[in-house]
This record gives sequence, structure tokens and C-alpha cells, in this order.
Amino acid sequence: MNTDAAIRAADTRAEARALSNAATTAGHAPSIHNTQPWRWRLTDNQLDLYLDHSRGLEVTDPESRLAILSCGAALHHALVSLAAAGWHTLIARMPNPAHPDHLAQLRLDHRIPVTPAAIRHLQTIGVRHTDRRPVVSTPVDADTLSAIVAAAESAGAGLHLLRPDQVYDLATAADQAQRAEVEDVAWQAELGYWTGGTRLLGSGIPDSAIGDHAPQTTVPGRDFGHHGDLPISEAHENAARFAVLYGPGDGKLDWLRAGETLSAAWLTAIELGVSVVPLSATIEVAATREHIRCLLADLGHPQLVLRFSTPDPAGTAPPHTPRLPTEQVIERA
Repeated sequence: MNTDAAIRAADTRAEARALSNAATTAGHAPSIHNTQPWRWRLTDNQLDLYLDHSRGLEVTDPESRLAILSCGAALHHALVSLAAAGWHTLIARMPNPAHPDHLAQLRLDHRIPVTPAAIRHLQTIGVRHTDRRPVVSTPVDADTLSAIVAAAESAGAGLHLLRPDQVYDLATAADQAQRAEVEDVAWQAELGYWTGGTRLLGSGIPDSAIGDHAPQTTVPGRDFGHHGDLPISEAHENAARFAVLYGPGDGKLDWLRAGETLSAAWLTAIELGVSVVPLSATIEVAATREHIRCLLADLGHPQLVLRFSTPDPAGTAPPHTPRLPTEQVIERA
């Protein structure tokens, strides 16, 4: 093999390795009920993202809006990995209208300098987790919230911080959504399949991430239908801030961009010492989703509700939720 051919072969291997690492990193993204509803197809110089309906929630998420949002978070994680590896990436979202489950296509373009911010984001992916426990602490300061909002806007969607009076409207909507879902037998069965117990499949929410009793919160969190093993304080949460993640439209591309925004905002929040909890119940129920849209006025369409708080520095984080083996989510051509 001549020198030029050897160089090209080495470059091809480096590109394939960067794309493989990106798909693996994407597996750490948050997803509805930790279903991890993404599938990647990897070639030497291209990475394609698909929605995997086999891990969808037919009752909770019949339109796949939250599954696609979850895939958007995985997409952003992959882009973070590639930036930290020194690659500028060309991305096509929804590249094939004839195949709506083909959500994105990534191609490596050229090498770029690796920034400290890119490395920091990649490291943050490894420590990100969801801690649903209520936190009694000082509120997140305005400058920090502004930085999180800016990170969200840079990723293609918006983040609307709710006023105190709007939080009571949010609480009402959340309670209505919980009641509607709990009364649905099929919804309860689906939730029971994905949460609690000893899960050996690398997905779902284990009891170690579910509170051992119902927390005292202004805005109710997910009712999992049973108590888990995670110890929760008896104190009433009193310092959380709530925001609505929104986009200009309410189609698949908007849901995908909302997931990218969720990832960008969440990673920035962690780096600024802020805990994030996604609250999706009000989005899952059409009537309460419209209620949340009213809180946005004419800003756009709600995609997710987020809770921000300052974690207890002396507290112990709950264990990370499991992840699927890479061979189940990455197809190598």
C-alpha cells in the first residue's frame, strides 16, 4: 500500500471510530421511561438515526412525539461527541420524506479545533442523570437560568420560564393529566411494564430511581403506581423553578429539535450546578397539553415541562438508569 492509500485508510478508520463513539455516547441520552427508542446505522463515513417503534409507548405516546424528542436528545449527544473529537459535522434532519422514521443523517465534514466547552459537555454526558426527589434549597439564580435559556435557544427551540402564578396553573394541569392516565387501564399496564421490578433488559426505570413514598411538591411528578427504593425527604419542595420547552410548530421536526434543545439545556444546567427533571405527563394528555400551550400565549407549541432546582451538595445521587447494549441500538453496515 502506497503512502497516500495508507493515509486514506487511516483517515477512514478515524472517521468510523469517531462515528461509532458518537453513537455509543448517544446511548446515554434521556428518554421517555428510559425506552431508548433510537436506532443508529453506521457506515465508514455516515451515521443515520432512526426511530425504533419496537421500544415505543403505544398508549402513553401514540404519535411518538416523546419518542422522537428522546431521539433528538440522543442526536445532540452524538454531535457533542463528534465536536469533542474535533469534527465539524454536516447534519440533515428528516432527510427522506418518504421514510419519516429516518430522523437524521450525519456526515463528517472537516477537522476543527477541540474547545474546552466541547470536552466539558462530553464529560457532563457521563454524569447526567434524573433525580426525581424534591429539593428544599435556595432558588436557582436569575443569571444561571438565563444561561440555560440561552443554551436552549442556541439548539433550535425555546425555554419559557413560568411565573409563580403560572406554576399553580401547571400544577392543576399536571394533576388532571395524572388522573386521566391513572384511570386508563391500558396506560397503567404499559407503565407497569417499563417501570419497577428487576429489569434485565437494559431499559426502563428501576425501583432504585423511584421514590419510597410520594413527595410533597407543588407540581406533582410522575405517579409510577407503586413506591420504589429511593429515599425521599418529608420536606415540601419550595424552591424549584419550572419552564416549558417549546418550538414554533408541532410536527416531527419540531419534536426532534426539542430533544436537541433538551440535551443542550440539561448539559448546561449540570455544568452550572442545577438539577433538571423532565415532566411529560401534561404533554402526554391532549387536553392538558393545550392548557400548557395557553401558558405560552403565542410563543409556540409546548414539547416538555422542566423542573430546575439546586441540588443538595451533601446528597447522594441515585444510581443511573440502565442502558441497552450497543449491539441492540447500533447497526454496522
